[in-house]
Amino acid sequence: MATTADIKNGMCIDFNHDLFSIIEFQHVKPGKGAAFVRTRLKSLTTGRVLENTFPSGAKINPVRVETRPYQFLYKDELGYNFMDMNTFEQITVEKHIINAPQFLMDGAEVEVMVHTQEERPLQVKLKSTVVMKVTYTEHGIKGDTASGNTLKPATVESGATVMVPLFVNVDEKIKIDTESGDYVERVK
Repeated sequence: MATTADIKNGMCIDFNHDLFSIIEFQHVKPGKGAAFVRTRLKSLTTGRVLENTFPSGAKINPVRVETRPYQFLYKDELGYNFMDMNTFEQITVEKHIINAPQFLMDGAEVEVMVHTQEERPLQVKLKSTVVMKVTYTEHGIKGDTASGNTLKPATVESGATVMVPLFVNVDEKIKIDTESGDYVERVK
């Protein structure tokens, strides 16, 4: 058991029968009344963010989690299959715990957050950006910026659709932000 004095950003706690990661916190000592800790918590199972206020000194239940390197192998009817890069053990996870499943490619390296007591995967995070080849997009027409629409849809090798600038063509590699799904830049 820990108290609110032990709270740190990124700490995982068991709260209301769910696992939460602390996004941010603030110790508040008002001029009148008892001190308290204002927090923003993100659920590791649903991704929902909520705000909660703990009285100062309240007991919290920290949970030990680890991030481990895994490699994406394949997708089947049971889910997404990954292999631990250190032990070569394989796990299957559901789509909803992966931060950007549309950008997963065979062999992609990811970080899996694991609940150490239960050996249960909680989150799968791709790298912040991925480089992919454009497999299909319409040709941009010179001078087609009059409408203010300077982006066009492009399909990348994983099958996902990304909005790209008009100058991007088929067989070019682009960098994509996995958090937002936005085009970042063209890669040589």
